[in-house]
Amino acid sequence: MTSSARFKDEIQPILQASEALFALKPVKFRYKKEIDPQRIPQSGLLAEEVEKISPDLVIRDADGGPQTVRYEQVNAMLLNEFLKQHKAFLEEQRKVEELEAKVTKQQKDSHATDAKHRDQIQALTARLDEQTGQIQRVSAQLAAVSASRGGLQMSKFALRTAGQIRGGGPVAQTVASNQ
Repeated sequence: MTSSARFKDEIQPILQASEALFALKPVKFRYKKEIDPQRIPQSGLLAEEVEKISPDLVIRDADGGPQTVRYEQVNAMLLNEFLKQHKAFLEEQRKVEELEAKVTKQQKDSHATDAKHRDQIQALTARLDEQTGQIQRVSAQLAAVSASRGGLQMSKFALRTAGQIRGGGPVAQTVASNQ
């Protein structure tokens, strides 16, 4: 038989037909002495079993019974299944590479966001330190003014917030009010 397309017609891709291979069950065996006097160990398929799965893969004897398997067809089907699996593998590999790229980008974005948040926290901390200093200066000025007026009573707000400035630590100054 020849492999050239010029000697063939009705050429079609195998597609799903090769999936019949998954139902085939290869076996080990020895031919009977009248066929192989040396009885060399072999492996292959049993024509009767292949016939049940895919009758087109079997060559029949003169009486119409299964005689042998068309292994050249099995080889073509195996190649088809290999190519389908290879294509699926390449697609999965492409997806993995895409996911890896997304993870890398997310990690970079996360590091950039973390750095931005650190900068913002530092700026807020500096501003809070500045405001704490301003509050302390104003408190000192108020304390000086109240001392010159004979002393004033501390407001309820000042009492509540005096210990809460900058993380709950005690405040070194006194805030007074005319109330």
